[in-house]
Amino acid sequence: MLELIQSGGWLMIPILGCSVLAMAICLERLWTLRTSQVAPKGLLAETWTLVKQGKLDAEQLKRIKKSSALGRILVAGLNNANHGREVMKESIEEAASHVVHDLERFLNPLGTIASIAPLLGLLGTVIGMIKVFTEIMVQGTGNASVLAGGISEALITTASGLAVAIPALIFHRYFQRRIDTLVVTMEQESIKLIEATHGKREVEYK
Repeated sequence: MLELIQSGGWLMIPILGCSVLAMAICLERLWTLRTSQVAPKGLLAETWTLVKQGKLDAEQLKRIKKSSALGRILVAGLNNANHGREVMKESIEEAASHVVHDLERFLNPLGTIASIAPLLGLLGTVIGMIKVFTEIMVQGTGNASVLAGGISEALITTASGLAVAIPALIFHRYFQRRIDTLVVTMEQESIKLIEATHGKREVEYK
C-alpha cells in the first residue's frame, strides 16, 4: 500500500486527505440523519397527548425540543400557538429553516471532494505524462523503467482520484435524498400539529 502511494507521487497526499475527510463526513451524516434522531415516529402523538392532558409544561417542552429536530419544530409552533394560525405557521417555518441548515451540514464539502478528487487524479496524470515525455526527450525510448515509472504515476493518481470521488458522489446524492425525505416527513407532522391545534383535525395515534 505504501509503495502504491509512493508510486503515485506527491498528489497522493491531497487525494488521501480527501478520502479521509469524505469517510469522516459520511460516517457523521449516517449517524446524524437517522430517523430516530431527526423525526422519530410517535413524537407528534406523544406531544399532542400531553397538550390534551394539560401536562405540557416548560420541562416537557425542553425535553421534546432536545429529543430531535422534529421536536425543535413542534416546540417552536406550540410556543406560538396562542398567537393564531399564521404566527404559529411562521414560527414553524423559521425553526424548520434552521433544522434543514443543520441537516445539510458538511454536504457542500462532501460534494466538493467528489468534484476535486478526479481533478487531482487528472493533474497527477498530466504530471506523470510530462515526466514520461521529458525522459523520452532526454534519454530516448530505451530506458523502459523510467518510462514505466511516469506512466505508473499517471495511472495510479487517476485511479485513486476516481476511487475517492465515486463513493463521495454516491453518498452525497444519498444524503440529499435522505434529507428531502426527512423534510417532507417533518412538514407533514407540522401541518398536522397546526390543524390539530386550531381544531381542524385530530392527531392520529399510532
